[in-house]
Amino acid sequence: MTLRRIAIVPAYNEERNIGRLLDELRLLDPDLEVVVVSDGSRDGTADVARAHGAHVVTLPYNLGIGGAVQTGYRFAWEGGYDLAVRLDGDGQHDPLQLAPLVALVAGGDADIAIGSRFLEQGGYRSSAARRIGIRILATVVSAIARKRLTDTTSGFQALNRRAIGLFAADLPLDYPEVEGLVMAVRHGLRVSEAPVTMREREHGSSSISALASVYYMVKVLLAVFIDLFRPADRSKIQA
Repeated sequence: MTLRRIAIVPAYNEERNIGRLLDELRLLDPDLEVVVVSDGSRDGTADVARAHGAHVVTLPYNLGIGGAVQTGYRFAWEGGYDLAVRLDGDGQHDPLQLAPLVALVAGGDADIAIGSRFLEQGGYRSSAARRIGIRILATVVSAIARKRLTDTTSGFQALNRRAIGLFAADLPLDYPEVEGLVMAVRHGLRVSEAPVTMREREHGSSSISALASVYYMVKVLLAVFIDLFRPADRSKIQA
């Protein structure tokens, strides 16, 4: 049976990057559906995405990455898709590296497969402050999951329908990657990683400064520890 597949692409003011990414996805897999969630973009992101053949969900104002990604999962769940891949709209995720992530999920070895920047050397490297924060968060989540995970902030992922259903029902709004993984582990979902390399964005720049990286780490750690005291609601995994 052929799995119905969709790519979820959250994007905020990425009109100069989104076209290239969508063309790459189309060349990689012409049957792959794509939904771009334009998160209150003030530029032509939505128009460019439509021109390149994507479904487009336009949010009336900027919800942040968690709200945009959950909107994409909701679209995938209600559309009956069996497998979703998630890539950021800035073009730093290379569609050519999706294959090992998809293989882990499609082969039944994982419910969620994460593209890790730290399993192998090479590729674009973020700032030192961000790398330190990422490693601290990965250590904490690995302890919770009782499994070594190296890149818990990665938004480059593949998910099966069970994981899509969980995140369509509930996903943290501010920083969904780390808290979402903790939630997935507590709901019994299997998480695996495969090595990927990042590309440097061609246009624009990241909004996360060194100071913001420290704030991000502290805030997420607090949120994770609070989540640990909440009972896991298994009913959120939709049938």
